[in-house]
Amino acid sequence: MRRTDRVADDGTWTGLALEAEGRPRPGLCLFAGDGRMLLTQETRPVLLAAVSGDHCEVRFWRTDAYRSVLPPWRADTARDLAGRPDRWAHRFAEGLAATPGGPLHDGRWLLTPQGPPHWNRGSRPPTEYWGEMIVEGHPDGSVDWFSFHGDWTLLPLRPMPGEDDARVKAYRKQAREGVLPPVLLWWVSGLYCHVVLDGHARLAAALAESVDPPLLHLVRTAPGDEVVAGTRRAVEWYEAELARFAALRVRHGDVVPDGAGSAGPVLARRLEELRTATRPTWAWPLPGGTEGWRRVVRETTGGAWDGS
Repeated sequence: MRRTDRVADDGTWTGLALEAEGRPRPGLCLFAGDGRMLLTQETRPVLLAAVSGDHCEVRFWRTDAYRSVLPPWRADTARDLAGRPDRWAHRFAEGLAATPGGPLHDGRWLLTPQGPPHWNRGSRPPTEYWGEMIVEGHPDGSVDWFSFHGDWTLLPLRPMPGEDDARVKAYRKQAREGVLPPVLLWWVSGLYCHVVLDGHARLAAALAESVDPPLLHLVRTAPGDEVVAGTRRAVEWYEAELARFAALRVRHGDVVPDGAGSAGPVLARRLEELRTATRPTWAWPLPGGTEGWRRVVRETTGGAWDGS
């Protein structure tokens, strides 16, 4: 897996681009069809979901089968990497490349600390805000698309541990010291929320200490052929703009600029968007279609849930 650091014009690190190869299907695989979804981890059902008829929510059943895609982090590692999301991103990338049960498949990805632009618009206390944004319910619950439209909620893939959990107690100390490792999130467009891939206890510790949890978001970006085609179109537009300004300069003289000052920044922005813009999550067809999904529901829930 190739890795490339992304930096802004001012040199600020903005994310780690990943290019995965040799992974035609991920170990943590999303299947979808007819408003129904199935998330499996190495064939084990992890999450069953169905979009409501009014498209206002996704109802889900969460199993206890999910296993974290990253190893536990030592306290000395947390201190060494404190405040360095770029170094954490490389550690996370190494873990994602090594695990057989992660979401990476062939294509381009981005690990970035930059989350959705509208989170916590009211600047509420962290415990209050994050407590509301974390989707509750086990084994069943729902992702509310109506009340939280535009605010991307967090869906833990296993129940959140309580404040008395030993791991949470250890992480609370790190949260107070400002050395808490990031929580790893994965944007799943079919659910219209982030799922928590790693760091459930760290997220609980941040809430208990009322601090904003450090986050790294894993998102799928444009595939290589889309980048090549988009780059060609952007360059053709840029060259056409320069040609248009050149024609104007022939008619009106040097009073007309050469066009590079206005077209150049647009070209740069378009190329950057091609490299980093989020793309919808890939999903594979449900094995057996709707009836296959219903069969998994019956086998997994024992008839206690039917998606309604």
